[in-house]
Amino acid sequence: MANDNRTKEYAARNRGEDFDQLKYATEQTFELTPLPCWAHLSPDAYWERVAALVTEIESEAAATLAKSGREPLGVAAILRQDPHTRPSRPKKSPAPLYHAATKAVRKAFWQAYATFVSAFRDAADRWREGDRKARFPIGSFPPGLPFVTAEAYSPP
Repeated sequence: MANDNRTKEYAARNRGEDFDQLKYATEQTFELTPLPCWAHLSPDAYWERVAALVTEIESEAAATLAKSGREPLGVAAILRQDPHTRPSRPKKSPAPLYHAATKAVRKAFWQAYATFVSAFRDAADRWREGDRKARFPIGSFPPGLPFVTAEAYSPP
């Protein structure tokens, strides 16, 4: 596998040098290893599973395309596209506060966060009332105590 040295290419372009596409490429070799969950499989069984996944993905994509009535763009159409064009109608919705795999997981995060905030507020109220043994949730910091001036301090 060839790996381009973009820094050298950039410098050559700045010098006005004409160069072959692979002049600043270096040869790289890497070895693919099986997924850890499939490491126990024989090489034939491993590649059968990989082929089954590819077939499943292809059939799902074909079904989605058939359902939508659209055709794939194809290599030529993809290569004609300008990689710097922006969508004519970009999404305007705000990004979520956090990403989750499913709506149920996102809801569970919200519930866990609400529980955390509630426990923190209860402990903070007790703390402000003078209970220095108030237990705060793990991962939180107790609020700071108010600053005491020297004038407020009266020696015994």
